[in-house]
Amino acid sequence: MSTPEHGFPKQPSQPSTIRPIGVYALSGLAADGKHLFSIDTLRGYLVAVDPGTNNTVILNPHQLEDKEWINAVGLSLWQDTFWFARDQEVFWCDRDTLKTTLFTRLPYPIAGVAVWENTVYVSCQKSGYIHRFDRSTGEPLGKFPQPGVGPETLATNEDGLWVCDQAEQTVYCLDRTTGNIQLSTLTPHSSPTGIAFYQADPDQAAICYIVYAYEEPYIRDNPNNAESPHELTFRDLTFIHPLYLHPNPTEQYTLSNGYLVEMSYVEELVPLEAVTLNNVEWRMALPANTLRQRVRQVEPIGHPFTIEEQNGQQVAVFQFDQIQPFQGGLFGWKALVEMYSIKYYLTPDDVDGEQTLPTELQHYLIDDDELDMDKAAIQQAAREGAGTETNGLRKMLRIRNYVYDRLSYGIQPTIDTPEVALVRGTGSCGEYVGLLLALARLNGIACRTIGRYKCPPHPEFRHLPLEPDFNHVWLEFYIPGIGWLPMESNVDDVIERGPYPQRFFMGLSWYHMEIGKEIPFAKMRADDKPDNFSMRDLAINHIRFRILDELNPAKTTVNPE
Repeated sequence: MSTPEHGFPKQPSQPSTIRPIGVYALSGLAADGKHLFSIDTLRGYLVAVDPGTNNTVILNPHQLEDKEWINAVGLSLWQDTFWFARDQEVFWCDRDTLKTTLFTRLPYPIAGVAVWENTVYVSCQKSGYIHRFDRSTGEPLGKFPQPGVGPETLATNEDGLWVCDQAEQTVYCLDRTTGNIQLSTLTPHSSPTGIAFYQADPDQAAICYIVYAYEEPYIRDNPNNAESPHELTFRDLTFIHPLYLHPNPTEQYTLSNGYLVEMSYVEELVPLEAVTLNNVEWRMALPANTLRQRVRQVEPIGHPFTIEEQNGQQVAVFQFDQIQPFQGGLFGWKALVEMYSIKYYLTPDDVDGEQTLPTELQHYLIDDDELDMDKAAIQQAAREGAGTETNGLRKMLRIRNYVYDRLSYGIQPTIDTPEVALVRGTGSCGEYVGLLLALARLNGIACRTIGRYKCPPHPEFRHLPLEPDFNHVWLEFYIPGIGWLPMESNVDDVIERGPYPQRFFMGLSWYHMEIGKEIPFAKMRADDKPDNFSMRDLAINHIRFRILDELNPAKTTVNPE
């Protein structure tokens, strides 16, 4: 069938999201110079997708009755041969005939298959290994550990073996022979199920594409329920999206897909009681410039401010001659910020045990925020959490996992101290952070709280107002000779008693907005402020995000800290 020359838009200069029509849950991804290929595991479709038009063709329409491709995963393409897995078996087939041949079998289910020259790579979550086989004979050649804890799909190119972990939301590049990690990077969306490199033009760099598949919640209008027609339900969502990488080999981190985000923070004056305040100064921290975040511009909302620097951070300072009893008003700031994902690829061997904590950072080892570090229960937990570990990276990871073993996520009316949260067994992000800070500092690891909001992670909703349900905090820990490393508070605590993903251990996704590091987020003072009077008695805040555009970190420059 010929394609009309007119009436269809041309492929954009920058790759965009590909949304194949008529498919439900794609798994595995392969590419040649013209198409992307994937498997709909629910229908058993082997599909070819045109990246420029989203046009989708079922390649096996006459092989659906025997259900040979249903639940197939881990598609890859080597020369003219498709490779894939189903349950515990690996198959290959000629791309023209699609007649399948059994290649090998493992004791456990297989998630991914890839081929490079005469080596076949097979990933198996339950065994915990990526197995290597001779393509000609099927004989085992060895194995090396999976880099993550989830199901892993595979791809190969000249740079190495690429591993896409669904639970970790992370892509790793491994040495094809040793399995050593050469880099790791976060995906911009959750539940990645395949990876491939597409190169339509040999004179241009290949595009790394990731396929995603998951269920999304939505509100369904049920005409048969007149009393309550709106029902929460789920539907399948699957799409293909480019992954942009910008490695920094010297500092051993990789930036990936970013977004240009507009954040507005506004205080609404709604006094709870009649009070007159004179010569009011209201300070609000502004978004920070970091390795993964760059502030393009900031402007006031509702009332002018001046910008001051406090401990290297930018603060908006609002001045009011007087705030009268029950006075209303809105004031705040709007910032335009580039936000990228960051992931470090450090190993315990990268830690120099001879390096010591700089003197100016020693205050990050003390209890400066009701951390209960003098309590027997917290001191005992610190000993149990670290055990006999001496390596800084392994010790911090061990403490994190210890906290995950003992806390489950839950929101309380107030943020309690670490001892209370530990005894209770549940905690909010702030209570996770408090306990992590206490145990890490007692073990000689400097750490600090970072926050304060997450943009709702819906980059498909461009230019629409998005409001977070809660504020959020996480932390950074310091490794001498390396520097500050990010770590999420509770988000990786997703599997009861583990193994826990490490996607946000030394990593942070694009939607984390870093505001006012090491300084108070907001502070107010006035000449005649009553005792025990707080900002919460005077105002409530409003937070709004708008995602404006997607950014490739290789084509932009992020200011260093």
